[in-house]
Amino acid sequence: MSMRQDRKSRLAAVRGLAWMFAGAAADAVVMAASFAASFALRFEFAEPVWGWRGAWLSFFTVWSVQTAMLLFFDCARRWRLHARDLPRFAGAFAASVAALTLMRVFLPQNEHLYIRPPYSITLINGVLSAVGLLVVRWLWTLYVNARKREARLLKRREAPPVDDATRAYYRGKRVLVTGAGGTIGSELVRQVVALGASRVVMVERGENALYEIARRVPESVCVPEMADAGDIGRMRGVFAKYRPEVVLHAAAYKHVPMVEANPLEGLRNNTLVTRRLGETAREYGVAKFVMISTDKAVNPVSVMGISKRLAEILLLGLNGGGTVFSAVRFGNVLGSSGSVVPLWEEQIANGGPVTVTDRRMKRYFMTVSEAVGLVLSTAVLPDGGGCVYTLDMGRPVLMLDLAEEMIRQAGYAPGRDIRIEFTGIRPGEKLVEELDVTDKAYRRTGHAKIYVAACGDAQADAVAAEVARVVAGGAPDVLAAAKSLARWC
Repeated sequence: MSMRQDRKSRLAAVRGLAWMFAGAAADAVVMAASFAASFALRFEFAEPVWGWRGAWLSFFTVWSVQTAMLLFFDCARRWRLHARDLPRFAGAFAASVAALTLMRVFLPQNEHLYIRPPYSITLINGVLSAVGLLVVRWLWTLYVNARKREARLLKRREAPPVDDATRAYYRGKRVLVTGAGGTIGSELVRQVVALGASRVVMVERGENALYEIARRVPESVCVPEMADAGDIGRMRGVFAKYRPEVVLHAAAYKHVPMVEANPLEGLRNNTLVTRRLGETAREYGVAKFVMISTDKAVNPVSVMGISKRLAEILLLGLNGGGTVFSAVRFGNVLGSSGSVVPLWEEQIANGGPVTVTDRRMKRYFMTVSEAVGLVLSTAVLPDGGGCVYTLDMGRPVLMLDLAEEMIRQAGYAPGRDIRIEFTGIRPGEKLVEELDVTDKAYRRTGHAKIYVAACGDAQADAVAAEVARVVAGGAPDVLAAAKSLARWC
């Protein structure tokens, strides 16, 4: 174990102990208040026959029994309340009431009077303590959820909102968004609407996804079109009907293992469809066409990364006419449907374990709002477009650190309350994605967070023919055939 990991382990242990003692103290306060309330209801704060000293000892007995039952039923450490925890708490307090009742029945009356609370106090205190502890945990859960923000996971400042030039560019424009029901596509729709676009055509083949975004945006501006971006005949009809000035192409397959298992469909959808859609956009006089790309297109090893890099090449090969074609690379988007964050949230909610592929794995992350804001800003860069842009996403995030921070934000202690399990790298994955904008291969633009990675490629037609040949099938090993295309990347 490295010195850094050893120091982190010690800090985590100290933090865990501190939270444990704080939780025990909070529980003790709730139990004391409950006992005082039950004592007032039973004796109206008059001195009982066993005296005030006996009353204090009686409280200590009740507190000890209730605490022991909370520990036995594994309730003491559960501070973020879930419905599945309610039976535990019910069992703990039912058992404590039963134990105190048995003490009242079987202990001698004279010698142990002060540790034999009356039945009424046992029952009332049990109910009040259970309700009190559940209410406190419910309030804590509300507080944790209110302060939890995706941006806190990045441990850096988000990129600033779009500037006046970007706002002026999109104001009054007709914009078409493919993949409009996805995480990135739907945010593109929302931000373009906010920038003042006159018409936003939302292209999405998933009915439910299209319905969800359509009901959240103004009908007077946004038009839902249930269509597959790969159905060029259908898309020609959409282009002819609405005559978009800007196309934001977010429709794509993004899950690395899924595309690795279905390589030909990944190449067809991510690469060839992008090329054909670009040709259609040029035919109908679109001014700008921006494709959402990925950091996995940099020196790709997965079919998904290869398919997106080839899409960049084919798209930039269309430049030279009236339409400006660009692509924007960035890494993982926190909370997106393809991100690991929703999976970890589900695993944490279920009590763990949280699955991490490798303790050394790092990824670049952005919030969806800042990624989309920067994508829209590429339209007004002074270089005129026609390039592959890369977003400055700061330093890569160690996935283990991200998992631990999410567990802490949920109100648990990593390793103690929620176990972390390492599952191993999946096919097509890298330990670290390559998106270092400080590299000499990147050059600055007029925006501090946007860099140029590459411009047009003269091999576009040859690449298109080769991809079409592979997608047509016939190779005995389709995965190897798909990965052989990496030589063009």
